[in-house]
Amino acid sequence: MEKNKALICDDMTQTIIETAEMLVTSLGAENITVRKILQTLNITNRVFYNRFHNIDEVLDIVYENTILKIRSSIITGFDPEGDFCEQVINIVANTLIMSYENKMNFNQYVFEADSVSGSNYEWWKNEIKKLIDFGKSKGVLKDVDSDVMSYSIWCFIRGYNADAVGRKLPKEEAVANFKYSFKILLDGMKN
Repeated sequence: MEKNKALICDDMTQTIIETAEMLVTSLGAENITVRKILQTLNITNRVFYNRFHNIDEVLDIVYENTILKIRSSIITGFDPEGDFCEQVINIVANTLIMSYENKMNFNQYVFEADSVSGSNYEWWKNEIKKLIDFGKSKGVLKDVDSDVMSYSIWCFIRGYNADAVGRKLPKEEAVANFKYSFKILLDGMKN
Protein backbone atom coordinates (compact mmCIF):
# COMPACT_ATOMS: atom_id res chain seq x y z
CA MET A 1 0.00 0.00 0.00
CA GLU A 2 1.47 3.30 -1.01
CA LYS A 3 1.68 5.74 1.83
CA ASN A 4 -0.16 9.01 1.33
CA LYS A 5 2.07 12.02 1.77
CA ALA A 6 1.30 15.26 3.51
CA LEU A 7 2.32 18.53 1.85
CA ILE A 8 4.45 19.35 4.89
CA CYS A 9 5.69 16.54 7.13
CA ASP A 10 6.41 17.75 10.63
CA ASP A 11 5.23 17.31 14.21
CA MET A 12 2.01 19.22 13.50
CA THR A 13 1.27 16.91 10.56
CA GLN A 14 1.57 13.93 12.88
CA THR A 15 -0.57 15.69 15.50
CA ILE A 16 -3.31 16.27 12.91
CA ILE A 17 -3.20 12.59 11.89
CA GLU A 18 -3.30 11.40 15.52
CA THR A 19 -6.19 13.75 16.27
CA ALA A 20 -8.09 12.43 13.26
CA GLU A 21 -7.46 8.86 14.51
CA MET A 22 -8.82 9.78 17.94
CA LEU A 23 -11.87 11.49 16.43
CA VAL A 24 -12.54 8.54 14.11
CA THR A 25 -12.50 6.22 17.12
CA SER A 26 -14.95 8.36 19.06
CA LEU A 27 -17.17 9.76 16.29
CA GLY A 28 -16.72 7.54 13.22
CA ALA A 29 -15.04 8.60 9.97
CA GLU A 30 -18.24 9.94 8.41
CA ASN A 31 -18.45 12.58 11.16
CA ILE A 32 -14.90 13.92 10.83
CA THR A 33 -14.46 17.33 9.24
CA VAL A 34 -11.60 19.77 8.90
CA ARG A 35 -13.53 22.06 11.24
CA LYS A 36 -13.64 19.37 13.98
CA ILE A 37 -9.88 18.92 13.71
CA LEU A 38 -9.30 22.68 13.77
CA GLN A 39 -11.49 23.07 16.86
CA THR A 40 -9.94 20.11 18.65
CA LEU A 41 -6.39 21.33 18.07
CA ASN A 42 -7.22 25.04 18.20
CA ILE A 43 -5.37 25.66 14.93
CA THR A 44 -6.15 27.73 11.86
CA ASN A 45 -7.23 26.68 8.39
CA ARG A 46 -3.79 27.68 7.13
CA VAL A 47 -2.04 25.23 9.49
CA PHE A 48 -4.23 22.39 8.23
CA TYR A 49 -4.22 23.29 4.51
CA ASN A 50 -0.45 23.78 4.45
CA ARG A 51 -0.27 20.06 5.19
CA PHE A 52 -3.32 18.54 3.50
CA HIS A 53 -5.60 19.40 0.59
CA ASN A 54 -8.72 18.07 2.33
CA ILE A 55 -10.05 15.79 5.07
CA ASP A 56 -10.01 12.77 2.77
CA GLU A 57 -6.21 12.90 2.59
CA VAL A 58 -6.02 12.72 6.38
CA LEU A 59 -8.61 9.92 6.54
CA ASP A 60 -6.70 7.99 3.86
CA ILE A 61 -3.58 8.10 6.04
CA VAL A 62 -5.54 7.08 9.14
CA TYR A 63 -7.11 4.24 7.15
CA GLU A 64 -3.74 3.09 5.77
CA ASN A 65 -2.26 3.11 9.28
CA THR A 66 -5.18 0.96 10.41
CA ILE A 67 -4.72 -1.46 7.52
CA LEU A 68 -1.01 -1.83 8.30
CA LYS A 69 -1.85 -2.75 11.91
CA ILE A 70 -4.39 -5.30 10.72
CA ARG A 71 -1.95 -6.74 8.18
CA SER A 72 0.63 -7.29 10.87
CA SER A 73 -1.79 -9.68 12.58
CA ILE A 74 -1.64 -12.15 9.69
CA ILE A 75 2.13 -12.22 9.31
CA THR A 76 3.12 -12.70 12.93
CA GLY A 77 2.99 -15.74 15.13
CA PHE A 78 2.69 -18.55 12.59
CA ASP A 79 4.46 -21.71 13.81
CA PRO A 80 5.32 -23.97 10.84
CA GLU A 81 5.37 -26.98 13.20
CA GLY A 82 2.00 -26.25 14.86
CA ASP A 83 -1.47 -27.40 13.84
CA PHE A 84 -1.90 -25.69 10.46
CA CYS A 85 -5.70 -25.45 10.39
CA GLU A 86 -6.03 -24.31 13.99
CA GLN A 87 -3.42 -21.60 13.42
CA VAL A 88 -5.07 -20.40 10.20
CA ILE A 89 -8.45 -20.17 11.93
CA ASN A 90 -6.89 -18.19 14.79
CA ILE A 91 -4.96 -15.88 12.45
CA VAL A 92 -8.08 -15.17 10.41
CA ALA A 93 -10.21 -14.70 13.54
CA ASN A 94 -7.66 -12.28 15.05
CA THR A 95 -7.58 -10.36 11.79
CA LEU A 96 -11.38 -10.25 11.86
CA ILE A 97 -11.36 -8.96 15.44
CA MET A 98 -8.89 -6.18 14.66
CA SER A 99 -10.61 -5.17 11.45
CA TYR A 100 -14.04 -5.42 13.09
CA GLU A 101 -13.04 -3.02 15.85
CA ASN A 102 -11.46 -0.60 13.41
CA LYS A 103 -14.07 -0.87 10.69
CA MET A 104 -16.85 -0.04 13.12
CA ASN A 105 -15.26 3.43 13.13
CA PHE A 106 -14.72 3.54 9.37
CA ASN A 107 -17.68 1.41 8.22
CA GLN A 108 -18.65 2.77 4.78
CA TYR A 109 -15.39 4.63 4.24
CA VAL A 110 -13.33 1.46 4.67
CA PHE A 111 -15.66 -0.68 2.60
CA GLU A 112 -15.36 1.75 -0.31
CA ALA A 113 -11.59 2.13 0.10
CA ASP A 114 -11.12 -1.66 0.24
CA SER A 115 -13.10 -1.95 -2.97
CA VAL A 116 -10.87 0.35 -4.97
CA SER A 117 -7.48 -0.37 -3.42
CA GLY A 118 -5.75 -2.77 -5.77
CA SER A 119 -2.62 -2.84 -3.63
CA ASN A 120 -4.60 -3.83 -0.53
CA TYR A 121 -6.37 -6.58 -2.43
CA GLU A 122 -3.09 -7.89 -3.89
CA TRP A 123 -1.35 -7.85 -0.51
CA TRP A 124 -4.08 -9.88 1.20
CA LYS A 125 -4.50 -12.27 -1.70
CA ASN A 126 -0.74 -12.96 -1.74
CA GLU A 127 -0.57 -13.53 2.05
CA ILE A 128 -3.54 -15.91 1.92
CA LYS A 129 -1.96 -17.70 -1.06
CA LYS A 130 1.26 -18.19 0.95
CA LEU A 131 -0.73 -19.90 3.72
CA ILE A 132 -2.55 -22.12 1.21
CA ASP A 133 0.72 -23.07 -0.52
CA PHE A 134 2.32 -23.86 2.83
CA GLY A 135 -0.65 -26.07 3.77
CA LYS A 136 -0.40 -27.85 0.41
CA SER A 137 3.36 -28.37 0.81
CA LYS A 138 2.78 -29.97 4.23
CA GLY A 139 0.07 -32.25 2.82
CA VAL A 140 -2.61 -30.69 5.04
CA LEU A 141 -4.60 -29.18 2.17
CA LYS A 142 -5.80 -30.66 -1.11
CA ASP A 143 -4.09 -29.61 -4.32
CA VAL A 144 -6.45 -26.68 -4.82
CA ASP A 145 -5.86 -23.74 -7.16
CA SER A 146 -4.12 -21.36 -4.75
CA ASP A 147 -4.99 -18.24 -6.76
CA VAL A 148 -8.69 -19.04 -6.95
CA MET A 149 -8.89 -20.09 -3.31
CA SER A 150 -6.97 -17.06 -2.02
CA TYR A 151 -9.42 -14.81 -3.88
CA SER A 152 -12.39 -16.78 -2.56
CA ILE A 153 -11.15 -16.66 1.02
CA TRP A 154 -10.44 -12.92 0.73
CA CYS A 155 -14.02 -12.39 -0.50
CA PHE A 156 -15.42 -14.57 2.30
CA ILE A 157 -13.51 -12.70 5.01
CA ARG A 158 -14.18 -9.26 3.57
CA GLY A 159 -17.85 -9.95 2.88
CA TYR A 160 -18.47 -11.48 6.28
CA ASN A 161 -16.76 -8.57 7.99
CA ALA A 162 -18.65 -5.95 5.98
CA ASP A 163 -22.01 -7.57 6.74
CA ALA A 164 -21.30 -8.05 10.45
CA VAL A 165 -20.07 -4.46 10.81
CA GLY A 166 -22.93 -3.08 8.75
CA ARG A 167 -25.53 -4.92 10.82
CA LYS A 168 -23.67 -4.03 14.04
CA LEU A 169 -23.45 -7.61 15.31
CA PRO A 170 -21.77 -7.84 18.70
CA LYS A 171 -18.09 -8.60 18.13
CA GLU A 172 -18.21 -11.85 20.15
CA GLU A 173 -21.14 -13.15 18.09
CA ALA A 174 -19.48 -12.13 14.83
CA VAL A 175 -16.22 -13.88 15.75
CA ALA A 176 -17.91 -17.07 16.98
CA ASN A 177 -20.06 -17.35 13.85
CA PHE A 178 -17.11 -16.52 11.63
CA LYS A 179 -14.83 -19.15 13.22
CA TYR A 180 -17.56 -21.77 12.88
CA SER A 181 -18.15 -20.99 9.19
CA PHE A 182 -14.49 -20.56 8.31
CA LYS A 183 -13.65 -23.92 9.92
CA ILE A 184 -16.20 -25.60 7.63
CA LEU A 185 -14.64 -23.86 4.62
CA LEU A 186 -11.15 -24.93 5.70
CA ASP A 187 -12.32 -28.50 6.45
CA GLY A 188 -13.48 -28.72 2.82
CA MET A 189 -9.93 -27.95 1.69
CA LYS A 190 -8.27 -30.57 3.93
CA ASN A 191 -6.63 -33.64 2.48
